Amino acid sequence: MQKSGSSSSLGPGGLDLTQAFFRQIQRAAPPSPTKRHTKISVVGAGNVGMAIAQTILTQDVVDELVLIDAKADMLRGEMLDLQHAAAFLPRTKIHASVDYEITFGSDLCIVTAGARQVPGESRLNLLQRNVALFRNIIPPLALYSPETILLIVSNPVDVLTYVAWKLSGFPSNRVIGSGTNLDSSRFRFLIADHLDVNAQDVQAYIVGEHGDSSVALWSSISVGGVPVLSFLEKQQIAYEKETLEKIHKEVIDSAYEVISLKGYTSWAIGYSVANLARSILRDQRKVHPVSVVANGFYGIEGGDVFLSLPAQLGRGGVLGVTNVHLTDEEAHRLRDSAKTILEVQNQLGV
Repeated sequence: MQKSGSSSSLGPGGLDLTQAFFRQIQRAAPPSPTKRHTKISVVGAGNVGMAIAQTILTQDVVDELVLIDAKADMLRGEMLDLQHAAAFLPRTKIHASVDYEITFGSDLCIVTAGARQVPGESRLNLLQRNVALFRNIIPPLALYSPETILLIVSNPVDVLTYVAWKLSGFPSNRVIGSGTNLDSSRFRFLIADHLDVNAQDVQAYIVGEHGDSSVALWSSISVGGVPVLSFLEKQQIAYEKETLEKIHKEVIDSAYEVISLKGYTSWAIGYSVANLARSILRDQRKVHPVSVVANGFYGIEGGDVFLSLPAQLGRGGVLGVTNVHLTDEEAHRLRDSAKTILEVQNQLGV
């Protein structure tokens, strides 16, 4: 499936209007070979995939966007719908196909395909339904774009990022899970709401599993550069640990609430993943809590496990993991989160 018939050729004879509209200036040099053409492929044109694609388009991140899905008619409809918005968006070539060959030369491949999470279902329960699907997705992406960066969004994201890493044969820095980037955004929103400040002025991380065993790093929260808990202690302002735990529970439950109300989540994850894509392709070297190989960090042992840690992202993928200070309790919870993922991961045989 190719893009719709929009080119410089018009009329029954296929008249090429390019030369008529635009003439070369004298003594012009060819385009610079250093100019980079960026390409993103999104696998899965469901609610999440299309929210990601739409958000990426509005942010002028990419020159070419490819959509992949098994449902040909729906896929072509989504492609045409986006193409028809061209007058309102930054110029981006949009293609769609059921054939993975169209992803050739992608700089970033975003995988959203997977079974939909049902109300009340744990993310980890989705695993067996999605591993088989990944066996048909990851190898073709690696074949047609051997230098790409894989960004996994499908749930359970931590285990499936590990599966993608194994199936692709890529170095670990080029396989990333969306992890707790969105969880941390929800966390920042709730803290900002409690303090009546802008969420962009709040620095706060959720790490570990993107799921029920995630860990809130209360010790490192700051607002406008002021560490919150140490400030309260110095000012002798009392706070209850139960209040902190309640906020963390709201973060964990928020996705389930959205799913129970509208059937799926889409817009927040769309913005979250587009944010990651921008950091990677624009080489912004921003720190995001994303799923990376965590073995060896904060006492995590027992095997190669992917879970979220604050990591610096750039054109090479994961550039490094931030050495965030953790309390003994936070480090213990993080190791427990790793064990939770490893227990499931070790049953896969991947």
